[in-house]
Order: sequence, then C-alpha cells, then structure tokens
Amino acid sequence: MAGGDRAIPPPAGVNMMMRKIAVAAASKPAVEIKQENDDTFYIKTSTTVRTTEINFKIGEEFEEQTVDGRPCKSLVKWESENKMVCEQRLLKGEGPKTSWSRELTNDGELILTMTADDVVCTRVYVRE
Repeated sequence: MAGGDRAIPPPAGVNMMMRKIAVAAASKPAVEIKQENDDTFYIKTSTTVRTTEINFKIGEEFEEQTVDGRPCKSLVKWESENKMVCEQRLLKGEGPKTSWSRELTNDGELILTMTADDVVCTRVYVRE
C-alpha cells in the first residue's frame, strides 16, 4: 500500500459535521501548566470553543470531565520521572474507558496521549 490519505470510519454516534467542528475547534489549543510543588498541578487548555481547567494532586482522585464533557473521577500517577498517566472512571452512565498521559521529552516537547477504548489520539506541543 502506497502512502497517502486513507478514510477512517467515524466513531459510532458522531456525525460528520460534529467531527469537522471538533477538528477545527481543537486545531491549535493553548495549554498552561503550573506545578505548585512536586505533586500538585494546574492545567488550563483553551480553544476557540471552550476552556477547561483542572487542579489535581498526584495520587489523589479528583473530579473532571472527559474530552466529550462527561463527568468522571480521575486518578493521576507518575509512570516515570517525566510522564504522568491518568485513568478516568465515569460518574454515571456507560461509555468508553478513557485515559490520558502527559510526557515531557528531552527535547522539551510535551506529548499528550488520550485514549477511549482502542482509539488513541496523540498531540505534540512545543513552547512558543
């Protein structure tokens, strides 16, 4: 198979218009991360559509929302010196198992990986 574009089937329950809006809105988010001490973090993500803010302490469960806005409990742990991983549990209803991780590379890039069941999204951030 040669290189090039290939069609990716849409996830169940997400129509094409909503996918296009989501892609446009999330095309260049601004992210602010503050570390208050070794284990307490503040992360603010801003797009043209919405802004989200979370405060958490490593190893302590907290409430936030999944990427699609469902309330959940999240627990962040250190996987390595430069990588934190977060498992999410929905507060009500059913949906895919979701998680995210953030890893700081030796080059200073921040790699955000989000998963929903077997769907994985990776985004690489660089400082401006």
